[in-house]
Amino acid sequence: MDRPLLRRVSARGCCSYSTLKAWMPILSWLPRYKLRWLQMDLLAGLTVGLTTVPQALAYAEVAGLPVQYGLYSAFMGGFIYTLLGTSKDVTLGPTAIMSLLCFSVVGGQPHRAVLLSLLCGLIQALMALLRLGFLLDFISFPVIKGFTCAAAVTIGFGQVKNILGLRGIPHQFFLEVYYTFYKIPEASIGDVVLGLLCLGLLVMLMFMKTSLGSGNGPPSSRFARKLVWAVATMRNALVVVAASFIAFSWDAYGYHVFTITGEISQGLPPFRPPPTSDTTANGTVVSFGEIVEGFGGGLAVIPFMGLLESIAIAKAFASQNDYRINANQELLAIGVTNIMGSFVSAYPVTGSFGRTAVNSQTGVCSPAGGIITSVIVLLSLAFLMPAFYYIPKASLAAVIICAVAPMVDYRVVANMWKIRKLDLLPFAVTFLMSFWQVQYGIMGGVAVSGVLLLYNMARPQIKVSDHGVLVMELSSGLSFPATEYLSHIIHTQALQASPPRSVVLDCHHVSIIDYTVISELRDLLRQFELRDVRLVFCRLQPSVLEVLLAADLEGLRYADSAEAALQMVSGNCLDDRHRNSPVTDWREDV
Repeated sequence: MDRPLLRRVSARGCCSYSTLKAWMPILSWLPRYKLRWLQMDLLAGLTVGLTTVPQALAYAEVAGLPVQYGLYSAFMGGFIYTLLGTSKDVTLGPTAIMSLLCFSVVGGQPHRAVLLSLLCGLIQALMALLRLGFLLDFISFPVIKGFTCAAAVTIGFGQVKNILGLRGIPHQFFLEVYYTFYKIPEASIGDVVLGLLCLGLLVMLMFMKTSLGSGNGPPSSRFARKLVWAVATMRNALVVVAASFIAFSWDAYGYHVFTITGEISQGLPPFRPPPTSDTTANGTVVSFGEIVEGFGGGLAVIPFMGLLESIAIAKAFASQNDYRINANQELLAIGVTNIMGSFVSAYPVTGSFGRTAVNSQTGVCSPAGGIITSVIVLLSLAFLMPAFYYIPKASLAAVIICAVAPMVDYRVVANMWKIRKLDLLPFAVTFLMSFWQVQYGIMGGVAVSGVLLLYNMARPQIKVSDHGVLVMELSSGLSFPATEYLSHIIHTQALQASPPRSVVLDCHHVSIIDYTVISELRDLLRQFELRDVRLVFCRLQPSVLEVLLAADLEGLRYADSAEAALQMVSGNCLDDRHRNSPVTDWREDV
């Protein structure tokens, strides 16, 4: 084999390996893996696993599903993300927001929740392959905050009935509020006392973690701080275990004073394709098409919110820990996780901020920590399900309330009021509509944000100054929605004035121009010629000038500087294409 052919084969092999590394980031960090990393990943995976199990059980309640479905959804992400993820910190699994969205779409029907996971994963993976991650940029921060605040209120209040031990409460938010207060006299004393104790203990441990952490000091002090931090980090598991022991003890003596989780399916979920049809209680078979039609807008909202939540978390911790992520690769990781999760009866998952924070603070060194977390969930499914029978619902409700409480960020409202009051509009629309239907809140907020964005495009700021002739400076780009507005300003302030006035149009902010703008400029130039005044362009960018010249506009005049344009209009410069004149300070407001 000759050398050129060998070089071509070698280059092709290197290219293939680089492409493979791009699609499977594990090939980048695994060859550099160290024994010290293994120790830290084991510790982080164990800590996150003890946080994941009680949260997964609790979030399944939010999704309206049997609690084992929370664990079914909690282990696939660790294995898939280790292969495909680009962040060492992110953990994928059930979250409060995705659980609420899932309930709003499938109404607590397990088979449809699993099918929803498959369809969401396919949409997310397709977006990754088509490099459509930029679409997430169209969901503004006020919309995200409005949704998360409303979701926190909805989820948190939805658990009050479990703290009170109430039954028969409807799930629709406004009815839920009414009937919760209406049925307070029926509250179970045991559930109330246990729920409040769990809440108090969780809040105390959370504040202890915040105040103590693992700071510096004498060796004994550092050890105490680390011990407190470890206990506080595993607070969810400790509180649920303690509450379960209390419930078991009372039940053993014949006192059934707590509402417990009850019978749970034991063992690992079977690996099988998700169901493509469903059967109602009366035996009616619902086809795949009818199920998808029933999902409605949820098929757009859930994949987008899952991607948005996961990528926002990945970017935040990448910035904090000084590394980079690949947004499209993150899309692929979460998409494949949801696809494969549907084969083990999982409902849609995304990145969890709380568990990712625990993972990062524990010192995880690679995505391999997720494997340990997944193993702990699998062991729980295999051996601990009988013990979950005695978990009080009040303790799971306390875990959920403490998890979602920090999402109610009231300070963001004050900040938006100070910075840009108009941003409160999409925030308020999203927040209020989310109490009606969560997906409607998101779509309403995005629609309002889109209208505001289009309004800014259609009404660009135009700074007008008077130097014998009118000088109009466009403070932003010029595209077809803005042509009518620009034409109106020029007509009212120049062409309809008595006598008509010449105009210098400063276009140094205009970087792109379209056919509609060209058509309107052609008409304006004709109107100026009819009135024997001039419209002169200045400081045109080369790409825009090229388009104007190609359009062959009759009467086109332009200059490289504001001073040259003013001289051209006043008649002191005979050359309509004067160049390289110095720019003078002419921008004074009228």
